[in-house]
Amino acid sequence: MSEGSEYVRAADRALRETYEEPMALPEYVDRLVENPTIGAHAAKYLLAAIEAAGTRTVVEEGEETRRYRFFDDPHNDGEHAILGNTEVLNGFVDDLRSIAAGRGKDEKIVWFEGPTATGKSELKRCLVNGLREFSKTPEGRRYTVEWNVQSAGADDRGLSYGGDPTVGDDEHWYESPVQTHPLSVFPEEVREDLVSEVNDGIDDHVPLEVAGRLDPFSREAYEFLEERYRRQGRDELFSAIVDESHLRVKNYVVDVGRGVGVLHSEDEGTPKERLVGSWMHGMLQELDSRGRKNPQAFSYDGVLSQGNGVLTIVEDAAQHADLLRKLLNVPDERSVKLDKGIGMDLDTQLVIISNPDLEAQLNQHADRNGMDPLKALKRRLDKHDFGYLTNLSLETELVRRELTGQTEIWEVAGDEERTERIREAVTVSVKDGAGEVRRREFAPHAIEAAALFAVVSRLDEEDLPAGLDLVDKAMIYDKGYLQEGDTRTDKAEFEFDDASADGEQGIPVTYTRDVLADLLHAEGERHHADLAVEDVVMPRDVLNAMAEGLSTAPVFSTGERSEFENRVVPVKNHVFDRQEEDVIEAIMFDNRVDRETVADYVEQVYAWETGEPLYNDRGEEVEPDPLEMKLFEVEGLGRFSESAYDGNRPDESVRTFRRQKVITTLNRHAWESRNEEFAAADVDLTAIPVIRSVLESHDWDDVRRTFEDVDPRQWDDPPQGTETAAVKAATLEAMTSEFGYSEASAELTSRHVMGQVSYRWD
Repeated sequence: MSEGSEYVRAADRALRETYEEPMALPEYVDRLVENPTIGAHAAKYLLAAIEAAGTRTVVEEGEETRRYRFFDDPHNDGEHAILGNTEVLNGFVDDLRSIAAGRGKDEKIVWFEGPTATGKSELKRCLVNGLREFSKTPEGRRYTVEWNVQSAGADDRGLSYGGDPTVGDDEHWYESPVQTHPLSVFPEEVREDLVSEVNDGIDDHVPLEVAGRLDPFSREAYEFLEERYRRQGRDELFSAIVDESHLRVKNYVVDVGRGVGVLHSEDEGTPKERLVGSWMHGMLQELDSRGRKNPQAFSYDGVLSQGNGVLTIVEDAAQHADLLRKLLNVPDERSVKLDKGIGMDLDTQLVIISNPDLEAQLNQHADRNGMDPLKALKRRLDKHDFGYLTNLSLETELVRRELTGQTEIWEVAGDEERTERIREAVTVSVKDGAGEVRRREFAPHAIEAAALFAVVSRLDEEDLPAGLDLVDKAMIYDKGYLQEGDTRTDKAEFEFDDASADGEQGIPVTYTRDVLADLLHAEGERHHADLAVEDVVMPRDVLNAMAEGLSTAPVFSTGERSEFENRVVPVKNHVFDRQEEDVIEAIMFDNRVDRETVADYVEQVYAWETGEPLYNDRGEEVEPDPLEMKLFEVEGLGRFSESAYDGNRPDESVRTFRRQKVITTLNRHAWESRNEEFAAADVDLTAIPVIRSVLESHDWDDVRRTFEDVDPRQWDDPPQGTETAAVKAATLEAMTSEFGYSEASAELTSRHVMGQVSYRWD
């Protein structure tokens, strides 16, 4: 079988799993009892779709919190994921829970507001994608009804709402144009009993609710069949009306126009046309029935008609401010009118999305106090503020998405993996003026630099604790703690103002993206005899371009430009520190202390302090070796000199160091593992800050001690045969093989770092 045929067969399977054959009403009721979600009202169904995707744990603004995977756009490979704003999204889910259960917020219209490029448009796409895919699953099937009145012997009279029949086996079957709920066919008292029975059988804090009547189109069919069979004297009138020759329940895939209504900024028409639909005047005379307008002559193409059953979204709501007051009573009364005599019940979750300009419109009469004509509307709006990202890792992920189109959601396993993802280089293919394709590299830390500058521009400095700068605050927000040497301080120990303005303003990702795109096409001014250094964009190139572009970018005020320019210096210093760490670790790569030596030291200190037995390789009990501990502390840690010991016996400073920096951490792990047999060897050595510093970091003193003849001033072009030349060659090899640098970016980064170090080497 050809490859093309395989794809066709795969598509056949996908559709076969998505759609079902229409069923009779009793069969639907049986399925509903088994799986009440298929008949859930709008808010409950949206909530079920969100919860069905599961959750994961994230750190945002320094706090660990639960995030619903639904907002990661998992069914679409993350293409329209909403990065960050987890607290806002969780608040939305909490509101849905209250709305679905009818606990005081069911009259509310959910309002998402925020500046441009904060993820509001992604929210709309994410909701549509998630609901569509959920409705394809057996647990999330969505159903409505379709009618056939021709089989009742109705002469030439039929059903229509636009002239074209619904696609099906029989051209006379017409689906409800507004996704009416199958249970709305039942008389109200019967429906209430049925719903009550379903709710009695489920263990859910949100009960099933079906309150609406049949839509006007379906009522035409129902009333026609009712009149026909009543005249015939049928005793089981309802059974005749809903016989499967007249009524079928069918599933549909939720999408824009079918269960999801979206009103865009460019949509036009009268308020009635935009909200509900319009009369098709060419059909009014043809379908006029008993002197009134026939609902079969209605288009049902308004946003509420399309969104009935699940979700209604008003996008760029400031462009449709005239409609908002007309939506005022929709959540409460759950009905609208096609015409003076024709009403339509609704079940839809209303969501509006806007930039801050809508709030300005709503507050235009605020100074009139109790006479504000928009007061009732504002009371109905339940506002959720989207803000700019304030997490470095999230902003880095977003910038990379903008540059490369890679939409994979980062689910990092810990700080080490997060740090690695943030610092990674990015390579992009671009065409130059001659039409040649070139590979341009953003060196390691370049994307990190852009993201950090953007995040720092969004942070409020009014609540900074003494001794911290905005870069420190950004690090706390990203990891939940600040690490300074051996000392780790969790966010809870810092006093940040909960009502701060973090994320309300700052550099948007669109500005960052445009600056980086311009750098990709800029001609490089660097040259090297053997390496394509002109194709490398360095972190300092990024920060300089972002700072220089502020003066001409129209999106910033004069005050913002000045403020943001002042914040670039600490970002440059932080990024240089990261580059410096890379170079030092590459220089010392073959001279690292091995884990076995470190583990042996930790076990000896633990035995020295606690009296726990220590065993050698032959299983013999031995005493801790004071010489080994001393040598490690002097040469491995570089913490003490010979003067801190009397022979091999440590003085009080060494003893205090061992107890506070090593034993205290081990005791904490012993307490956490108190239900198990504890051994020092079981502890992750990197969990001890002072030990992690030995395993993972060095400083220039280590370099001087190990390579006495290295001269940073010779680094750019070291004389052959010198120790500087040998160390440089080994360093560049480590940077390319272990730290993600290309040969060109390793050369440029090491030159930059060693050039700065040379001024203070002696």
